[in-house]
Amino acid sequence: MSAVATLAIFLVAFFFIATEKANKVKVVLIAAGLMAVLALIPGTEVFFSEHAGIDWNVVFLLFGMMIIVGIVKQTGIFDYLAIWAAKKSKGQPYRLMVMLMTITAVASPFLDNVTTIMLVAPVTVVVCDRLRIPAQPYLIAEVLASNIGGAATLIGDPPNIIIASRAGLTFNDFLVHMAPIVVIIFVTFVLFTRVLFRNAFQYNPEHVASVMALQERRAITDRRLLVRCLLVLGAVILAFCLHSVLPLEPALVALVGAGVMMLVARTDVSEVLHEVEWPTLVFFMGLFVMVAGLVHTGVIAAIGGWAVGVLGGNHFLTATTLLFGSGVLGAFFDNIPYATVMAPVVEGLVAQTTDPQTGQALWWAFALGADFGGNGTAVAASANIVALGIAARTGHKISFWQFTKYGIFVTALSILMAWAYIWLRYFV
Repeated sequence: MSAVATLAIFLVAFFFIATEKANKVKVVLIAAGLMAVLALIPGTEVFFSEHAGIDWNVVFLLFGMMIIVGIVKQTGIFDYLAIWAAKKSKGQPYRLMVMLMTITAVASPFLDNVTTIMLVAPVTVVVCDRLRIPAQPYLIAEVLASNIGGAATLIGDPPNIIIASRAGLTFNDFLVHMAPIVVIIFVTFVLFTRVLFRNAFQYNPEHVASVMALQERRAITDRRLLVRCLLVLGAVILAFCLHSVLPLEPALVALVGAGVMMLVARTDVSEVLHEVEWPTLVFFMGLFVMVAGLVHTGVIAAIGGWAVGVLGGNHFLTATTLLFGSGVLGAFFDNIPYATVMAPVVEGLVAQTTDPQTGQALWWAFALGADFGGNGTAVAASANIVALGIAARTGHKISFWQFTKYGIFVTALSILMAWAYIWLRYFV
């Protein structure tokens, strides 16, 4: 009965989030509270176990990066980059979208896709405001590009870190096995954006002319502060890239970077904290608690047990199910807790294989499904939630379905191409 109650609460909450009939933060808090009152979550363990509760690494990574981005924004660098991007694209909407998507996709494999979105999204909002065009299509395209590009490396997408730890995979393993198909899918996605967002490509010569006349250098309000901030930001990015070598969690890197950034900027702490997207952080915490309920009551384990029993003998069918199943399930759960919960299930399936290449194929199918499934809905990946929070804060609200109608198509396209790749590379 507890599993049924947990699943019912989760589905009702997801319905309200998807239909936007109620504020999503209120929904997850009420759902998490119900699970706590009904003892459907693992008690106080929900606050202390990243595998059975709130993943504070994700929460504090976001918190630290929000502070860093908030301080960097005070230098005027985002206005500078926005004017530069608008002038380089000559105000052509499709060219601008391709430029922003490419920057996002190239940065995501070396940072993580959440950090990339937090850096690129403010620039996008400013440039769209300058050109008097809607920012929503550009933000959506960037998020989709970040989730695709982040799949290429071990550190690009949080599920990859979880999978690598469980499967014993290296940074180079991800480059060799994931990067080729990621590049192909991204190029295909760029071509499709011309059709997907065709109604959003508005060109206004008057506004373009006014932007082209701007001097981007004048946007920088404090050059000394900018230099100090860029040095700190560069150190943070380097630490992110080396986090698998250094004994430092990305969340700790972000928090230390935020502290150093506040010191060098000598800014008012209350002003900095005003830049933090508190509703986004609370939403994450509530969502983690809801998923913890599904884990604690055995809902996820039941799905995993069924998969092991049904698919254990046919390895290609197993890989196919992992890929498509992760794509579908990953669209409804944040892919960080999803990967954490399902990794032991995949490990059990891999243990039944005798060929090492086949075993690895199952891991790659799982990784591709979890990563690309992150594009499925507005709540499927951390980057999606962060982008929607920034959009709402800057007056460019993106609804659940406005994002999801594009995300479903891109996810389906990505999963189908990945399925062909898995078949050709590992089973033919």
